[in-house]
Formats: sequence, C-alpha cells, structure tokens
Amino acid sequence: MNTTFQSLLAEDIRGYVESKRAIGRKFKNEEATLRLLDRFLSEYPVINRAGLTPMLIETFLLSRPRTRPRSFNHLLGVVRCFFAWAVTQGRLKDCPVQVRPRPSTSRRIPFLFKPKDIRRLLNKATQLPDNSRATHRGDVYSLIFRLMYCLGLRVGEIVRLCHMDVDRNRRLLVIRDTKFGKSRLVPFGPNLGDHIDTYLLNRVEWYGQWQPDDPLFSFSNDRRRPLRSETISRTFHGILPELKLDLKKGVDPPYLHCLRHSFALQTLLRWYRSGVDPGQRLFHLSTFMGHSDPSSTSWYLTITDELLTEASQRFERLVGAISKEVNL
Repeated sequence: MNTTFQSLLAEDIRGYVESKRAIGRKFKNEEATLRLLDRFLSEYPVINRAGLTPMLIETFLLSRPRTRPRSFNHLLGVVRCFFAWAVTQGRLKDCPVQVRPRPSTSRRIPFLFKPKDIRRLLNKATQLPDNSRATHRGDVYSLIFRLMYCLGLRVGEIVRLCHMDVDRNRRLLVIRDTKFGKSRLVPFGPNLGDHIDTYLLNRVEWYGQWQPDDPLFSFSNDRRRPLRSETISRTFHGILPELKLDLKKGVDPPYLHCLRHSFALQTLLRWYRSGVDPGQRLFHLSTFMGHSDPSSTSWYLTITDELLTEASQRFERLVGAISKEVNL
C-alpha cells in the first residue's frame, strides 16, 4: 500500500501508524480509514490545525456511507483514537472529535451450521469439478472447510498456512500472523489428522516433494501462490444453494466465517452436555480461537436457544442438588 499522506496531518498519521506497527499491530484497516481522513482534509480548504474543528470532523464522518451503527462506530473509533494519540504526543492541543457513537440495536445472529449441514457441505465440496486453472478442487476445498469448522480457523489463517506449519508428529498447526499479530498452536485430533496426512501425501503425488514454505493450499497453475480468501468464499457461496439450508427469521444468511462461529457453538454445547462448566473453560476457548479478549468469546454463550436451554437445565440441576442438601 502507498505510504504517502498528503494533508496537513500527514506526518501525524504516518507517525501514528508506525507506532502501532512497532508494537506488532497489522493496522491495515485502520490505515485505510485514516487515508480517507487524509484525503478528505487534502480536498477540504483547511489551512492550519486551528481549522480542525469538531464540525469539520463531524462533516468527514457523515460523508462516509455508514448505515449500520457498528460500521459507523468503527470509523468513529479509529478517528477518535488517532486524535487522542496526537494530543498525548503534543501534536494537537485538543481532540476535535465530539461525535457520540450510534446506539446499536441487538447484534445480528450468525447462521450456525449443524453437524448434518457440515456433512453435506463437505460432501458437496469433495465433488467439486476441476477446471483448466485448478485441479483437485474437491480435495483442497473439502479440507479447507473441514479445518475451518473443526478448528475454528479464520479464512485468512487458512490461506497463510505453509507446509512447515503442519507438525504431524505433535498433531498441531502453527498459526502465524493472526488477526492480532500473534501466533498460536492449534492441536488437532487423530480423525482430522488422517485427513491432513492423506492430503499431504496426495500432494506429493500430484506436484512432487513439498518445500517448507510451500503454501498448504494452492493449485497446479501456480503452486507457489496460495489461494485467496475471496476465491474460497466464492466457492463456498457457490455450494450453498445446493445445501438447501433452513434459514430462520432474524438470522443472517450463511457466510464463510459462520464455520468458525459453528465451531465455537458446538464446543460450548459439548461442554454443557458432558457436565463441564463453560465459564471455567471460556479462557481456553478464547486462546484456542485466537481472540484478544475472552469477552469476545463469551458472546457465543447467548446467541442460540439451544445454548440457553442447556444453561437453564444446568441451573435447574444445580438448584435441585442444593435443595436436596438443604432438606437433608
């Protein structure tokens, strides 16, 4: 991405972005947002910093098409954090951001795949036909979707996997360069391990011996170039109509990231039904999924009637046990 900025805040924005990357942040989306601000200030007749008024910043915020509160609040948050940093660094006297966040209504519920839906998805993925630019599509996509559902991986983590990231002896994947700039180890079980082993051996037959930095998922037309997230998403959405999924009112249509949501839900349900307290294990799930904060994971506890029913039944059993002790 071009690193030049043009407005009177060019040096400030550059310094802010560099300071965030110095502590390991990727900061790509935030930089893109600050470029919008930089372009706005370049085109608007702002002569000096005294012209950075609350009204001007509000004009910029309203000039961006953000209909959803969450999207608008993200834009506002990036801009507010930049100006707050500029004030602490002595580059500005006061923060010109006075706009309040928009109230958000209830968070949309993502579509959650049931095990039977996943079996049909994987079956359809296995049957994907080859084309002139991509061979063995069935083997590639079936394993991609399996990893996303069974391990809760992000699609960006999938496309960055290389052969050296698969530790077959310890049965784990090394996930590098994640959303929050941290790496983590993700173990997998014997069943999933068999699928991974089969795929790795098949690739040797198709293309010859692996090199450590070979992307795990690529096609024969360019084995050194990993699949793009957009390509995987497009293939996923191409399969969806064949699944004839039951879409309920108030639930978002399924998208690729729903495989990760479904992993979290199924993990929590499994804990509830086996007598494990999810509250005690939430930190483990948060670490496994690469969340920056367990509060991001706790949201999953409230998004389906199935989980709430399990929680209610657990509470009733607890109350019953306490009542018996009291009566004794």
